[in-house]
Amino acid sequence: MGNYADALKKYARLAVQTGVNLQKGQGLIINAPVEAAEFTRMVVKEAYQAGAKNVHLEWNDETLTYLKMKNAPMEVLENYPKWKAQGLEEMVKDGYALLTIYGENPDLLKDIDGKRIAAANKAGGEALSEYRDYIMNDKVCWSIVGYPTAAWSKKVFPDLPAEEAQEKLWEKIFSITRVDLDDPVQAWADHNETLRKAREYLNAKQYKQLIYRAEGTDLTIDLPENHIWHGGSAKSAEGVEFNPNMPTEEVFTMPHKYGVNGTVKSTKPLSYGGNLIENFSLTFEEGKVVSFSAEKGEETLQHLLDTDEGSSRLGEVALVPHESPISQSEIIFFNTLFDENASCHLALGKAYPTNIENGPEMDKQQMDKHGVNDSLNHEDFMMGSAQLDIDGVTQDGSKEPVFRNGSWAISFS
Repeated sequence: MGNYADALKKYARLAVQTGVNLQKGQGLIINAPVEAAEFTRMVVKEAYQAGAKNVHLEWNDETLTYLKMKNAPMEVLENYPKWKAQGLEEMVKDGYALLTIYGENPDLLKDIDGKRIAAANKAGGEALSEYRDYIMNDKVCWSIVGYPTAAWSKKVFPDLPAEEAQEKLWEKIFSITRVDLDDPVQAWADHNETLRKAREYLNAKQYKQLIYRAEGTDLTIDLPENHIWHGGSAKSAEGVEFNPNMPTEEVFTMPHKYGVNGTVKSTKPLSYGGNLIENFSLTFEEGKVVSFSAEKGEETLQHLLDTDEGSSRLGEVALVPHESPISQSEIIFFNTLFDENASCHLALGKAYPTNIENGPEMDKQQMDKHGVNDSLNHEDFMMGSAQLDIDGVTQDGSKEPVFRNGSWAISFS
């Protein structure tokens, strides 16, 4: 990290000012790996300089995570601590923002029994459901930024020595998040404006369906009535603008949970539960996965789909042009935060209620009636490529090109 002092300060400031857009007198929760302690301290300093009343740290250590997943009794993995969930709920109810500093080792749990991983994931999902509702309904400001841990860096650049791999990944992150520019905050404001034009165009269109065609993919997705496209910055319940993902190149909405039919093939690996799922296909009928296959990680994919009823249905459809800076880097990051912004993607599991009119006010029965999927999971997977064509079906039944050869076929100017 030695040569990056100025860039790291800019990155920390960007996370606080543009990511969560911390307000004076507000609290902040930070999830961070212990390996990122030095950078996390920079973020905490920026937060207090921005007027934070308190910064609460949730540290994670992958070595300790591995030891627990390997050795703890099953009954421990099946029960997430209630006191921890209640503490997080108390903070978001008090208006705390949430920042996740993310640099997961995609192979961390590759030799752990998938049933143990699935049990821990399900227990955490159930215990933290109310906490997560605050996030997915944008009741609070939240953001995710990348940090190149040693294991992740080595996975991305396996032929380089560890230190060089980390330095190269830092350079890529700084470029992709616009930290290498003179004024990253203004650059992000300009980028958000571009994404705003795209989402407003799509919101005005209100397509009934999207039809996807590419090698291995022949998929039709119904969109619910009064669906809403989001992308770039979002607004919290208090009206504060924030950027959930840094980087971000997508505009996204929800599919109708009962209106997905056909087959989709992945184009990048999916890192899930400390394992990689590679070269997989999913076949849907009336919104539900009815068959699947994977060259690697098929058991992990099975556990993901079996988590609950909603895990085998889609909760998000996102459009990302192939010329996005992440895609043009020609790097597979083995990290969803980055890879999802290189490629059109879909998500298995819970839909964001904000992607439909009045969604945050709906109860579970109303959500189901309007086609809004619910689940403990929300897992993005990449299926876009330079060969992907997408057509939009208008309200009168006619088709319009939306994507051709992986890029926008429409102009937003």
